[in-house]
Amino acid sequence: MKDLKISKKTRTYIPAELNIKWENLEPIFNELINRSLNSVKDLEQWLRDRSEIEAALEEDFAWRYIRMTCDTTDEKLLADFQFFATEIEPKIAPLNNELNKKFIQSPFAEQLDEAKYYVYVRGIKKALELFREENIPLLTQIQVEQQKYQGITGSMSVKLGGQEYTLEQAAVFLKDTDRNVRQEAWEAITARRLKDKEKLDELFNSLLKLRHQVALNAGFENFRDYMFQALGRFDYTPTDCYDFHKAIQKEIVPLLKIQAEKRLKALNLNELKPWDMDVDISGKPALKPFSNGEELIEKSIKCFRGLSPYIGERLEIMKANSFFDVDSRKGKAPGGYNYPLAESGAPFIFMNSAGTFRDLTTMVHEGGHAVHTFISAGLELNDFKHLPSEVAELASMSMELISMDHWDKFFDNSEDLIRAKKDQLKDVLKTLPWVAVVDQFQHWIYTNPDHTSEERSEAWTKIFEPFGNNFADWSEHPHALENLWQKQLHIFEVPFYYIEYGIAQLGAIAVWKNYKKDPEKGLSSYLDALKLGYTKTIKEIYETAGIEFNFTAAYVKELADFVQKELDKLE
Repeated sequence: MKDLKISKKTRTYIPAELNIKWENLEPIFNELINRSLNSVKDLEQWLRDRSEIEAALEEDFAWRYIRMTCDTTDEKLLADFQFFATEIEPKIAPLNNELNKKFIQSPFAEQLDEAKYYVYVRGIKKALELFREENIPLLTQIQVEQQKYQGITGSMSVKLGGQEYTLEQAAVFLKDTDRNVRQEAWEAITARRLKDKEKLDELFNSLLKLRHQVALNAGFENFRDYMFQALGRFDYTPTDCYDFHKAIQKEIVPLLKIQAEKRLKALNLNELKPWDMDVDISGKPALKPFSNGEELIEKSIKCFRGLSPYIGERLEIMKANSFFDVDSRKGKAPGGYNYPLAESGAPFIFMNSAGTFRDLTTMVHEGGHAVHTFISAGLELNDFKHLPSEVAELASMSMELISMDHWDKFFDNSEDLIRAKKDQLKDVLKTLPWVAVVDQFQHWIYTNPDHTSEERSEAWTKIFEPFGNNFADWSEHPHALENLWQKQLHIFEVPFYYIEYGIAQLGAIAVWKNYKKDPEKGLSSYLDALKLGYTKTIKEIYETAGIEFNFTAAYVKELADFVQKELDKLE
């Protein structure tokens, strides 16, 4: 049997066993800063050596973050994470800036292969442009402060029927065919969230103030404009984002309104309440594609193997190396992620499975990220693997769709399989307005930095309304509606990381469209795009995948029409 165990890349520059303490790291950075570079060959070796220390530090930080999120109640794990954030990163930041200067000022930098290094050089120049010494302690404070969100939300639980559940586990009852069960669960979950509303408001107010100051220090009017540069959004502007919001409102919201009307009729109700939005309108029990986390992993491996042996084996490798934590439990941070391990060349998948269909799509989504991590692991420099979110999410959201041909591994009968595919395609459309709302909300937040908590709630409801408010009647629960934004981890932890889901969702539909036309060619183009990491521009990567980097109203309509036709085939 093939050995699936992995080991970290062999180090050639830094010590094989490097204890991450500043006294061990400082000499390495000083050597890089002071090294003589007398040729292009010297410069390229210097880049590889710098890449090696960066990869080692990234993997060390990754494990600290992973362990902390797996158990937010363990104070030692939190302290280990905070040690890196407060004692290591702030000391590295100014030295990294010196390394960036050394690179740009080298006469040999201009002699490097432009095709190979264009994106890398562009990123270095932008980092130099944005760096401010006075922002180092602020960014450290932000890093520590924003992790409080995980601690607050990870401790949330509710009691239903005398039993305690995490919010993810309790959400399963929102799919129950008994409306009273759904309402009880929704009200319990909502009451628990609202209990910490003020605490989360205070946390966000603190983050808002810190982020705005970072922007001012860097010479920007607001944090929105700063983040567009910091995220390397070279290919689109805030105006393009507003155009995207309008396109979604015009082309997608009417389709969802029709779906909501069908739901209302099928459920034989006078009005849809928030607890009516997740139940299957067929009247059948919620889909249950697996029984537990272990079965989810096994079925996902079989599903991915159906796409290609290579793709399936990536998840097998992860399982063999215990690179999964998938079951929901109290004390675990909310959400899900795929965290690349820079030296190992593999990722870790974290999620909160509660046995639902949504967990299946989360797994194949994160599995798409995982394949991306593996397939780009061999790129020469660590920076070549630092993916922009528009590319990273293309990998994951495309996998949600192209894997559907092999979802029979999760469902024993064709009727459930058809239901699952219909739910997935409806979710594809439903994702787009939510992305537009969250993105537009963040534009408002950071271009109005002096707002109050009350004004923020008002802005949220005002922005959400034209996109349908999820097509539910919130009249009896206005505070729940105002508070919905607090559920979105990204707003607290990774500001402005959200429009990418919308851009990538459009790209994923296009990838799937190509795949349906020619599975072999469609899959090959998708994998070819993933292999590039971030060595080409976003537009070039999308072109390699055989699709457009485009989010105009006309393109949104074209792709929405395609999804709607595929949905109609399943009816």
